[in-house]
Amino acid sequence: MTPPSPARIVYTDLDGTMVGPRGSFWHTADRELTADPAAALLALHRAGVPLVLVSGRTYEQVVEAARIFAADGAIAELGSTITWDVGRGTHRLTGELPARYAGRTPVEVMAELGVVEQLIADHPGRLEWHAPWHTTHSTDALLRGRVDPLAVDAWLAERDAGWLTLKDNGAIPATSRMTLAEDALPPRVYHLMPRGISKGAAIAWDRERRGLSPADAVAIGDSVSDLDMAPAVGRLWITANGASADGMTGLLDAVPNATVTRAAMGEGWAQAVLASL
Repeated sequence: MTPPSPARIVYTDLDGTMVGPRGSFWHTADRELTADPAAALLALHRAGVPLVLVSGRTYEQVVEAARIFAADGAIAELGSTITWDVGRGTHRLTGELPARYAGRTPVEVMAELGVVEQLIADHPGRLEWHAPWHTTHSTDALLRGRVDPLAVDAWLAERDAGWLTLKDNGAIPATSRMTLAEDALPPRVYHLMPRGISKGAAIAWDRERRGLSPADAVAIGDSVSDLDMAPAVGRLWITANGASADGMTGLLDAVPNATVTRAAMGEGWAQAVLASL
């Protein structure tokens, strides 16, 4: 088999992928110190390969992270906002947000419709706002808990809100601030957002802006939502922690260009980066 050509650009998820426990770039999944991610990042920059962060974090958060990691661009809120040149260039995707709501953010529309409050009320103990981080999101309602996203999508369709979808963005540790039921722990992070917005759609837009083909690009992630990146790149890496997570079972088999790293989180991220150079 002919080995893949070196990547001309790397798109990467942040939490649980490039950074590990509590967002640390310097700790393994077992909380041991490691310099492997930093060494891989240095090798990537020395090779002149652009790095683009792709995250569920807000626009402000990914722009700041892009400065820290010397990234060439960033994609926020699971694909809703693409930015480059340290935030000077910006493009927003609106997906299937109905035309009658043009000029308003999806979060404003959801607040007017009361859809999030109704969704939480209909799933007592199993879903809540991902406080306090939800307050700064404009495209997606950031939630946490443990529900079936397909069942929620059906729930939305029954209420004439089928233009929205619930996306699973991976597991998080349980904390004392959560009010979820015991059987909803450990929780997962969900993004309620318009259909048609995804990490993959944003990568495709950014890649075309740069004049690159899917074969030129590599993506690295750890969650179900990161599988959306696969069609937009030549190769998708999933870190070991993501491959073994709840909800991922069987899904990777349907992604022919996906490869699982040997290690978890930052160590696995470093493996994927070095294998892509």
